[in-house]
Amino acid sequence: MSLLTSSPLARYDVVVIGSGAAGLTAAAASADAGLSTVVLEKAEQLGGTSAVGGGVIWAPGNHLMAEAGFEDSAEAAKAYLHAGSGGRMSAAEIDRYVTTAPEAVRFLSNVGVRMRALARPDYHPEWAGAAAGRGLDQEPFDPNPWPGLAELLRPPTYFPLITMAERDALAGAPIDADLLERRAAAGVRTMGGALVGRLLVAAIERGVHVVAPARVTGLERRDGGWDVTVGNTGFRAASVVLASGGFEWNPALRKAFLPYPITPISAPSNTGDGLVLGLRAGAAVDEMTAVWGVPVLTPPTARYDGMPSGRMGNVEMTLPGSITVTTSGRRFVNEATNYHDLNRAFGAIDPATGHLANSPAFLVFDQRYLDRYPVAGASSAQSWMIRADTLDELARTAGIDQDGLLTTVGAFNENARQGADPAFGRGESDQDRHLGDPAVRPNPCLAPVERAPFYAVPVHAGALGTAGGLATDADGRVLDHAGEPLPGLYAAGNCSATLFRDAYPGGGATLGSAVVRAHRVGRHLARSRVAA
Repeated sequence: MSLLTSSPLARYDVVVIGSGAAGLTAAAASADAGLSTVVLEKAEQLGGTSAVGGGVIWAPGNHLMAEAGFEDSAEAAKAYLHAGSGGRMSAAEIDRYVTTAPEAVRFLSNVGVRMRALARPDYHPEWAGAAAGRGLDQEPFDPNPWPGLAELLRPPTYFPLITMAERDALAGAPIDADLLERRAAAGVRTMGGALVGRLLVAAIERGVHVVAPARVTGLERRDGGWDVTVGNTGFRAASVVLASGGFEWNPALRKAFLPYPITPISAPSNTGDGLVLGLRAGAAVDEMTAVWGVPVLTPPTARYDGMPSGRMGNVEMTLPGSITVTTSGRRFVNEATNYHDLNRAFGAIDPATGHLANSPAFLVFDQRYLDRYPVAGASSAQSWMIRADTLDELARTAGIDQDGLLTTVGAFNENARQGADPAFGRGESDQDRHLGDPAVRPNPCLAPVERAPFYAVPVHAGALGTAGGLATDADGRVLDHAGEPLPGLYAAGNCSATLFRDAYPGGGATLGSAVVRAHRVGRHLARSRVAA
């Protein structure tokens, strides 16, 4: 196996722009069909946001579910997606996803991606057709048999070197430090890094060339094919697959398209390059206000690629002994709601002021909570945490309404002792309880906030990536403003519009949308070769 930093060939059947899960899935599929394929990656290291995320793929009805003893059916999955998208996904779109997802998982398994079904419920278990086991976890990946591969993979951010299944089994307990040390010493990757590592091996073993760093600066249709410009180098291809990241790190594009401010925690290379290339080529867009949302904590130590970043805060919001309030001191959401839907609450507008109703917000917790659970990775008080001996003082220091906070905490504590949350129903569903502390009863998501000192940490609306982008047809062909495919131009991943129409059916929806569309792109490329 060889990994190239430059390419000896200028002509390919397929040029793939982006080396995340979508790009590598499409590349492996096109190479499988005998198409000469090159992957161009803007950054110096490979994998994009796929390599630094959780690696879970939401795929109903896949064979790994059945092997693990989880029941599912196409009818149940269709009913769930209809409920989850509020009718915005058409029957044809739902049918395509439910049909293609198991095929995509089978393809990934066949090319060497090792996954297992997670015993996690869908994000809305109360909806018709909900099931557990639709999210697929990545098994640990050892890159050592392929010299040089480990150095080419984008490193993880703050996620520890464990699988999601191992994380779930901890139930709030500390991670085995010896296990982490052994895996780090061996270069083992987990979660998204494991997915990208195995996909990269699959692509390279099928003859795919990989070029990095290789930022594409030009894309032009000419003489029945595409000219792709990288600096002073040109590539010529019959087909191009735009599979780069979203535009969450591009302030101008965020301002133009997103309805409220977000803090991105993805790869900072996601500045909308694929989107802009598609627009210049005449592409239409869809779902441009959508993001893969998540509440974010932003300690000053959270940096990635030299840029200020953050950490997912949904676990801290779910665990018992914390609440999340606005500057009014009032709670505004069930803090254990799945992170995507929870994030939407930050975008609510106060009709009386015209401003955001729930931002800024604060995670409020006590010493007992901090003694038991880490906050943004910290297991003890930090200088970036607002600390006070009383709730009154905490409110004054943080700029929270004192009466509001005292009233909220008083009512919350009284109910939490009984394991109830009449205001928002926190901890009442299986999905809520999944990230709670099973040692706390009767409700693993509820405990009073009462042991001094008290703490407050800002919580922000965040994004794992933008979810709107280039409009495509059922096979991932990029559409123009008349709804017609641009010949030979495809898109998948976060530079294209989400398949779920801004819904988030379960953990792994982001990668599910990416690999399912990429699989359809690969199949269409293969059919086109046969037809030619």
